[in-house]
Amino acid sequence: MTTATAPAAQSSSPARTVKLAPLVALIFFSVSGGAYGIEGLFPTSGPGTGLLLLLVTPLVYSVPHAMVCAELGTAIPVDGGYYHWVRRGLGRFWGFQQGMLSWLVGFVDLAVYPVLFTNYLQSMVGWAAPGKHVLFTAGHLQLDLHWFICLAVITACVLINLTGTAGVGTSSVVLAVVCLAPLLLLSVAGFAHALGDGAGPATQLTSRPDQSLANAFGAGLFLAMWNYSGWDDVSAFAGEIDNSRRNLPRALALSLVAITAGYLLPALVSLTLEPDGPAGWRSWHSGSFSDAGEALGGPLLRTAVTVGGMLAAAATFCALLTSSARVPSVLAQDGYFPSWVARTTARRRVPVVSLLCSSAIYALFCLSSFTSLIIVDVFLTNITLLLEVAALIALRVHEPDLERPYRIPGGPIGLALVTVSLAGVCAWAAWQQYAENGTRAVTYCLVALAACVLLYPLMARRRLLAGAAV
Repeated sequence: MTTATAPAAQSSSPARTVKLAPLVALIFFSVSGGAYGIEGLFPTSGPGTGLLLLLVTPLVYSVPHAMVCAELGTAIPVDGGYYHWVRRGLGRFWGFQQGMLSWLVGFVDLAVYPVLFTNYLQSMVGWAAPGKHVLFTAGHLQLDLHWFICLAVITACVLINLTGTAGVGTSSVVLAVVCLAPLLLLSVAGFAHALGDGAGPATQLTSRPDQSLANAFGAGLFLAMWNYSGWDDVSAFAGEIDNSRRNLPRALALSLVAITAGYLLPALVSLTLEPDGPAGWRSWHSGSFSDAGEALGGPLLRTAVTVGGMLAAAATFCALLTSSARVPSVLAQDGYFPSWVARTTARRRVPVVSLLCSSAIYALFCLSSFTSLIIVDVFLTNITLLLEVAALIALRVHEPDLERPYRIPGGPIGLALVTVSLAGVCAWAAWQQYAENGTRAVTYCLVALAACVLLYPLMARRRLLAGAAV
């Protein structure tokens, strides 16, 4: 198979202006955004298994993937990161699949966060609930106020992205402080409650007596994986990271610690509430940390947690939009899409056409439900993750002399452990999801894969006719 060499630098990229702190914040929001949104894990798997998932998933899934991203990202630190990794390691066909599938993941992944924003808003003001205040109906398409709030969030994030990656990074630092402050207050109030009359947070392993530990673990694994995925997203603008070969591994490590702690502390203290009470874990859903906040600290803490959840969802969307919107632009630079898709703003070099077109698609996907979005998201994300692992192995074999400022430790054994861990957890999660929910999500993913494979000959022919460099 013919491989393609990624450029060492891209002349059209802006200066490397993303420093370490903004990079950590961008990774934090690309992967997590805080504990907002993990509430559904506990009624699905139970308090004990839910906490176990939050501890085990980063070890078998996040740490290995972050190590893969650190090695590839420091060896090939260019805009379009993961696309160039796979293209260079496995060839143009697989590079195209990686780019297209990553973009398709964005359709699903990014649509989750405006929906999550409105879910938190709904917990504070009921008029924002789906189905209320229908403004437009055409056949099966029904646009209500809930969807228009999602659209407003998307519009605001597009405007922030137009300021450039450095601007998004700076705003992410500020929003990280604002979003984490309510969770810190929740944790303090929860520990005070636990020292008083709180229940033990993990006295029950599973969500119901007849649920096995294996079934509980498998049922919640997809949601845990979703909350711990996205380590490769910042590679899409790697050409803008200051001293990326030093700062990228450091930022990945720092954000991993912050994300894990940010999940565990609020969950641990909120689980001390009475399980069958109004804020107990049995009735939790996306947005329920607001109820826990009220139970532990009163109406003011409820409002603070709700606003924090809304801002975290918006900041996560904004950070992911920065990376996802660059994928069509990179494909256009390589000749697969029309050249006008790669058009950028004059000063900040923001891929404005790609940004606007992608955002319009994400707005349409906001019409889907939160749960169905997550299932398809994780399936497609894991496929792109495994392509990155395959590219890393291929580059180790075919380009052993490639400079690697960070290298997965342990030589071939270390690489084998990372590969087995990622492949094993992805395969087991897919099987558990199939056993639990049937073929629906699998069918959607197979359709997406088939579409990308069938699209390649057409796009490759277009690339040749357009005279793109081989």
